[in-house]
Amino acid sequence: MNILVINSGSSSIKFQLIEMPSETLICSGLVERIGQKDAILNYKTDRVDIKQIEQIENHTDGLQKVVDLLLDLEIGVIKNTNEIEIIGHRVVHGGNSFSNTTLITDAVKQDIKKFGSLAPLHNPNNLEGIVVAEQLFPNAKQAAVFDTAFFQTLPNKAKRYAIPKALYNEEQIQVYGFHGISHKYVTEKALDYLKLKTSKIITIHLGNGCSMTAVVDGKSIDHSLGFTPSNGLIMGTRSGDIDHAIVFYLVHSLGYDLDKVNTLLTKESGMLGLTGYSDLRDIEAQAANGNEDCKLALAMNAYKIKKYIGAYTAAMNGLDAIVFTAGIGENSSLIRGLVCEDMDYFGINLDPNKNDIRSKAIREINTKTSKTRILVIPTNEELEIAKQAFELLN
Repeated sequence: MNILVINSGSSSIKFQLIEMPSETLICSGLVERIGQKDAILNYKTDRVDIKQIEQIENHTDGLQKVVDLLLDLEIGVIKNTNEIEIIGHRVVHGGNSFSNTTLITDAVKQDIKKFGSLAPLHNPNNLEGIVVAEQLFPNAKQAAVFDTAFFQTLPNKAKRYAIPKALYNEEQIQVYGFHGISHKYVTEKALDYLKLKTSKIITIHLGNGCSMTAVVDGKSIDHSLGFTPSNGLIMGTRSGDIDHAIVFYLVHSLGYDLDKVNTLLTKESGMLGLTGYSDLRDIEAQAANGNEDCKLALAMNAYKIKKYIGAYTAAMNGLDAIVFTAGIGENSSLIRGLVCEDMDYFGINLDPNKNDIRSKAIREINTKTSKTRILVIPTNEELEIAKQAFELLN
């Protein structure tokens, strides 16, 4: 059974065509920097490995280019769209409506749209991917896999806000959590690697969006993102944790309207607001050339991660391992080094030589005497989505 997985992120589209249940990867690719003039389109099969740099205006444009490659007479992997039986979509926010993978109907699409205001950088793009896929693959079943599902195990003390309880009971305002597909995937990989009967680990997902999860015996018990994927760590364009009174100051004292505040905090803040760059590769390069704003932004980024490690270690009353994953977590030895610096009180001791090794395999980068294991585990949200979509229909 061929399953096409579409993962439409805030500024990217990841895709994989996977044969299930063998989990055989037929092709994969990534569209990066959507909306910029130097967007990058990667496409890889066992025969070709292509990288194109071109302007890609939006997610619709990006998805159309992906489908064109899949069907290309010379480098494509399918002859017609009927060869795709299921399309699995990552959907960021499912609210309380979805705790499991589900087949997509008009009602499901309406719910995804409804939750768009809670995940404005994601749900609209997720929904756009679904709509385009329905048009391009009319005979394929469409399945939605929700980022929020992994966090159904959060206890009330972690998921409730200290606001009038009617807002929880009647409006479902609570912590939902995000990047759950990634956190679930690397958690299972970490537990298999560590071989512990009981475990307390922290998974650290660092990309354009960033989040951390405290996981006890494979179940999430706390998470850095909340009602929307906007708080917590400093992200590419999102501020992360911020005093909510700043919103009122912007509105009442500086004359901002609420739409402008929302744009500021979700699209103009974070690393972009601090440095003028949203891509960490650019920020690291600028910092190496002496850019003080970029140096400070990197320090702030790592500092916030360290604070959450401390908080989650306290919440779990222990720590067996931390796991770095996603684009930044897997590839930035600089960020990993800054995070693990001066953390020996927590038993976190990084081996600089191991940290500098680049690999696509699971690797351990702590010293031999480190009490806490430090793992780098490449995430594979697409494979996790394919597995859940396949299980749904079988």
